[in-house]
Amino acid sequence: MTSGKPTPDSLPKEPLPRLLAVMAWLRDRQHGCPWDIDQTFRTIAPYTIEEAYEVADAIQRKDMGELKGELGDLLFQSVFHARMAEEAGHFTIDDVVRGLVDKMVDRHPHVFGDKVIHSADAQTGAWEVMKAAERARKAKDGPASALDGVALALPALMRAEKLAKRAGRVGFDWPSAGPVLEKLQEEIGELEEAIAAPVKDQAHIAEELGDMLFVVANLCRKLSVDPEEALRNANAKFVKRFSGMEELARIRGQDFASLSLDEQEALWTDVKKAERA
Repeated sequence: MTSGKPTPDSLPKEPLPRLLAVMAWLRDRQHGCPWDIDQTFRTIAPYTIEEAYEVADAIQRKDMGELKGELGDLLFQSVFHARMAEEAGHFTIDDVVRGLVDKMVDRHPHVFGDKVIHSADAQTGAWEVMKAAERARKAKDGPASALDGVALALPALMRAEKLAKRAGRVGFDWPSAGPVLEKLQEEIGELEEAIAAPVKDQAHIAEELGDMLFVVANLCRKLSVDPEEALRNANAKFVKRFSGMEELARIRGQDFASLSLDEQEALWTDVKKAERA
């Protein structure tokens, strides 16, 4: 870092070195941004997660212009974390990139070596074998578990699907979707019993709801449906239909919030009919 306050012209011209220089200046104790200087790994982590979701949202909407910007925001998060790590003497952005490249080369021996893999499914299997070996090497407290490495910070529905997938790789799985549906009916019955209990036990109700959601995530997995994407699509459909109900009420001179539930349900039905028309 040179002395004096930076200017755009003083920054490197190449994109990636320019980005790294911007990040370094933002964290500079004398000339940097007070907000950026105050941040820690913990305070930045929620923004990292948020940016990843905004990338996914741009992909969902097929907005390539937006995707370009969101990928930049996500890249900035990686650079931010790496800069803080460098300041603390842990590692540098070069270490991050070097480790990533080494990992990708090691996990693709059919590209960078002599191994032959003929299909994407075969590659997925080989990938999982290598990741299992990596988990075993990283295990510190006893033998590695098949469930090690499934991030706690993942959305619960996504984590449920990943946990079940991991368990399935070592044989603990339903053979098809049919038994999962049967299990779902069983869980619904247990939830109904918890709700109908003479003494309300909110913790028990929450537990049974959690079991039911876990089974739903498994059902999605057995039907090759991404549970997060399915729920995002359901959310989007609900928002579209609800907005349609509000608009239809306005067109008819009605105050939506003042309508009875039956009248609102009639609007919902009309909106659904309009979708099919």
